[in-house]
Amino acid sequence: MKGRLEELIHIFEDVANNPKKMVAEYKKEVGKEVIGVMPVYAPEEIIHAAGCLPIGLWGGKKEVSKARAYLPPFACSIMQTVMELQIGGTYDILDAVLFSVPCDTLKCLSQKWKGKSPVIVFTHPQNRVIEGANAYLVKEYQAVKEKLEGILGRTIPMEAIEESVKVYNENRRVMREFVEVAAQYPQIIDPIVRHNVMKSRWFLRKEKHTEYVKELIAELKKETIVPWDGKKVILTGIMTEPVELLQIFKDEKLAVVADDLAHESRQFRGDVPEEGGDVLYRMAKWWQNLEGCSLATDTNKGRGQMLMDMCKDTKADAVIVCMMKFCDPEEFDYPVYYREFTESGIKNITVEVDLEVSSFEQIRTRIQTFKDIL
Repeated sequence: MKGRLEELIHIFEDVANNPKKMVAEYKKEVGKEVIGVMPVYAPEEIIHAAGCLPIGLWGGKKEVSKARAYLPPFACSIMQTVMELQIGGTYDILDAVLFSVPCDTLKCLSQKWKGKSPVIVFTHPQNRVIEGANAYLVKEYQAVKEKLEGILGRTIPMEAIEESVKVYNENRRVMREFVEVAAQYPQIIDPIVRHNVMKSRWFLRKEKHTEYVKELIAELKKETIVPWDGKKVILTGIMTEPVELLQIFKDEKLAVVADDLAHESRQFRGDVPEEGGDVLYRMAKWWQNLEGCSLATDTNKGRGQMLMDMCKDTKADAVIVCMMKFCDPEEFDYPVYYREFTESGIKNITVEVDLEVSSFEQIRTRIQTFKDIL
């Protein structure tokens, strides 16, 4: 592996593992505000257009104690650890926090925020197929823009949002290319490295992230493609953390050739249309066009077919369902696509994801056994 390629891998690792450092550096170097973005989807382009750094708040591996006084025990570990971190003051460095509320736990947390940062809450319409959904979401995005302007004390021009959409769309396109190229180099882009490239999107301005990813792709293409002697898998779910879970995949020579994770590829699966109405309307259309996500109502339940198509396109050996513990939307989707997998002969396994878990040996044993039957 050549020098610059190794340097880039270390850059993504450093960014992914040090969000607090990235916030401090941005405030020092740029002098602009940092806005927290709660899962899962948000109009980040508005934040970007204001010159701010949008930073993802997806919790982390942390023991939970104080948060249990505010959230029910069946809240997922992302929300539990986010609550724990903000009670401890971790997020007080943020200038505001943007909440979407696609699940009951996010609704609950948005009303119980204990940090010092002001909170902006908006709602994605779930009856997404009607034109009224777009009109409603435009009003929600307009409200987000106005509230953010009030907090920042400056106007966010629509022209700036237009430019930010272009920046974000370029990043989405480059990330889709990265996913395809990375699948050809599993010896270099192992599950942890791949995850770091994805995760670092949440902690960098998108133009900077795009620059790094473009360079990474160029460096990868200089390498010789070597046949992979392990197995190829697709991940689906909300996220794959803690990193110990990814380490198991790496140890067992399971190459992640594609994913359907809310934390990762669902974010850039499609672009915001660059034509057809004003910019906020086109951003609303992105939500209407989103497919295969448990948090975006789909009466046709096309996720299973989407995953089966991904298996065919990538020649994956199996699908690993990374089931976030206590995530109702994901659990509701599971029986539908599991039946489709069974009928189509798609090999799959479900592993429970919990940011609070400390022992991974049971998961390791299950993955080892599953790999043996592939």
